[in-house]
Amino acid sequence: MTNHTVRPDLYLLGGVSAALEATLAERFTLHREDPPATTRAIVGGGSSVVDAALLDRLPALEIIAIHGVGYDGIDLAAAKARGIAVTTTPDVLTDDVADLAIGLMLAVQRRIIANDRAVRDGGWQVDLARRASERRIGTFGLGRIGKAIAARARPFASELHYTARSAKPEFAGVFHADIASLAAACDVLIIAAPGGDATSHIVDAGVLAALGEDGIFVNIARGSLVDQPALVAALEDGTIAGAGLDVFADEPAVPDALKTMDQVVLSPHQGSATVDGRAAMAALVIANLDAHFAGRPLPSAL
Repeated sequence: MTNHTVRPDLYLLGGVSAALEATLAERFTLHREDPPATTRAIVGGGSSVVDAALLDRLPALEIIAIHGVGYDGIDLAAAKARGIAVTTTPDVLTDDVADLAIGLMLAVQRRIIANDRAVRDGGWQVDLARRASERRIGTFGLGRIGKAIAARARPFASELHYTARSAKPEFAGVFHADIASLAAACDVLIIAAPGGDATSHIVDAGVLAALGEDGIFVNIARGSLVDQPALVAALEDGTIAGAGLDVFADEPAVPDALKTMDQVVLSPHQGSATVDGRAAMAALVIANLDAHFAGRPLPSAL
C-alpha cells in the first residue's frame, strides 16, 4: 500500500467519480490545477491530455493512471522516454460498453426513443421500425470491446464482418482490410477502435455513402474517428438511415442538428457508466497506484 505518512503529490485531471476522488485523497495530496514539480502521479479520465509540455513541468512524475481505456491524449513516447508508467482500466468496462453498443443498435432500428416520445406526447400511431434480426453487422476494431460487441451481435446477425490490423482466423466473421469495404458489406456499422492520428476522421462521407441508405451507424469509441459534419449531412439527406452515438467530436457539445433527428439516438458518453463498471475501474486505478508505490508489478500497464 502507499505510505500514508508521507502522501505523494497527485495531479487529478478529472473524469473520475467522487468515490474514487475520495479514495485518492486518503492516499495522496491532490492537486486539481497548477500541480507542483514534486507531483509523482497523474490520474485522469480516458479523454485526459498529458503532453510533453506537461511532462516537462513535472520532473518527479512516475505514473499516469487512466480511469478508462482511452489513452490517445497521452504522449506515450514522451512518457516512455522519461520512464513514466502508464496504466488504463481494460476488461472491467468491456461488457458495459459492449452492452451499450447493442442497446444503441436496437434502439435506432426499433425506434425505441422516438416511439417512447410519441407515447409520452399522447400519440399511438407511429412509423414502422426496421427489423433488428438477420442483419449484416460489422465492427471496426476487434480488440477486447470489439470482440465483446461481436459476441453480442452474433444472435442478431445474418453475417458478421470486421476490420482489424490483420485477419483473425479464429474469429468466425468476414475480414475487410479497410473501413470502406466493411461499410459497403454491412447493414450496421459499429465503431470500436481507438482514437488517435491513425483513425482521425476515418469515418468520412465516402464511408457513410458506402454504408448506404438502409445503413445504421453506431459509435461507442471516440468522436475523433468521425467526420462529424459529414455524419450530420448523411443523416439529413438520407445517405444513411440512422445512428446511435455515445461519443462526439467536441464533448460535451452535441450538434443541434442531431438533437432534432428522431432517427438518431444520443447518449452522453456513458459506455462504462454502470455502478458495477465504475467501481471496478476505480478499484483498478487504485490497484495500479498502490502497486507502483509499493514496487510491485502493475496490474494493467500499457
